[in-house]
Formats: sequence, structure tokens, C-alpha cells
Amino acid sequence: MAGKGFDTQLFFAALADRTRLRLINLMGSDELCVCFFVAVLKTNQPKISRHLAYLRNAGLVEPRRDGKWMHYKVVEPSDPHAARVFSEVRAWLAADAEMTRDRKRLIKVCCAPQPPVLIQGAPKPASLMT
Repeated sequence: MAGKGFDTQLFFAALADRTRLRLINLMGSDELCVCFFVAVLKTNQPKISRHLAYLRNAGLVEPRRDGKWMHYKVVEPSDPHAARVFSEVRAWLAADAEMTRDRKRLIKVCCAPQPPVLIQGAPKPASLMT
């Protein structure tokens, strides 16, 4: 254990899955509704929720409920060493081709004139509210 109560193994295990990395990248500095993850990654909600629970248990995201909508945002790990590693991982993801495609797909889905039924009425991410 690196810091008080910080689980280093869980931290690295959370980062060892491509879907979880894609979720972290999609959130960026935004808070995102689970429905956007489902629409962008084209996978089912239970699978997305399992991955988000893993990230939450690792201390990398935190949830917020808003009526029927469940939102997640990235949070900095409590351990300073893990926080530095996490910052580097996020910068690396931002430069990855697949991750860039995911972000473009998020913008397309989010800002479509006729959004998919799944996300109709969902609050848009703050960075896309221009």
C-alpha cells in the first residue's frame, strides 16, 4: 500500500483494461452521464456500470445521481505517486488514436440534431455546451 488506505494493486488493475481507459478518456475533465458511455462505446449499460464500479472502487471516479441520470467524473487518486502516474496516463490517452476517435464520437452523439433515444434529455457535458 502506497499511502494511507490506498490500494496500489487495485489502482493498476483498474488501468489494465482498455474499456476502463476509454471511459476515463471520455470523461476528460467533464462529468458524463452513463448513457453517453453506452452510446459512444456501443456496449450495454450493465457492462459500462461494472467498469465504472471498478474505477470507483479504485478511487479514480466518483458518481453523482441526478434524477434518473447517473453521472461520473474523474477524480485524482489520494496517493500523490498514483496521482502523478494517473496524470501521465490521461495525457497518454489523449494522444491515442482510438481515444481521439472516441472523443469525436462523443461530440457527434452529444451534439447531433436528433440524438439517439438513449440520451434524449440527458444533460450534456459542460465542455460541449458551447
